[in-house]
Amino acid sequence: MVATRFAVAVHILLLLAIERTGQATSARIAASVNTNPVVIRRIAGRLARAGLIRVRRGPGGAELARPPESITLAEVWRAIHPPGTPLLSMHRPNREDPVGGRVPELLGPAFRAAEQAMLDRLSGTTLASLLEGTRLP
Repeated sequence: MVATRFAVAVHILLLLAIERTGQATSARIAASVNTNPVVIRRIAGRLARAGLIRVRRGPGGAELARPPESITLAEVWRAIHPPGTPLLSMHRPNREDPVGGRVPELLGPAFRAAEQAMLDRLSGTTLASLLEGTRLP
């Protein structure tokens, strides 16, 4: 199962884009996401390291580091799932078994192609295009 961190990260970015005040604290964001502020701070840290948001400690809150038009969902995915973190993971088959020994080489290319297709699709979607669907100011 794919974790929900990616969806939470996009939620954070949408909220920051809509509020545009720079006053969005982890508590405010957590209330919107319906989670604990600690979860928000962890994910926000990854988004900040990726250059997608700026975070001020204390009452300063967070804000987008770039315009919504320049932030793609692929960038968000990479911020939350760094390179080397596969979307589809391989189990550990018995390499001595005639079938188990072949499973990684058989499934590996399909898994990589699926992840690339997902990233290609996410690259074509910006935060701004999602904002168009919010009907909020």
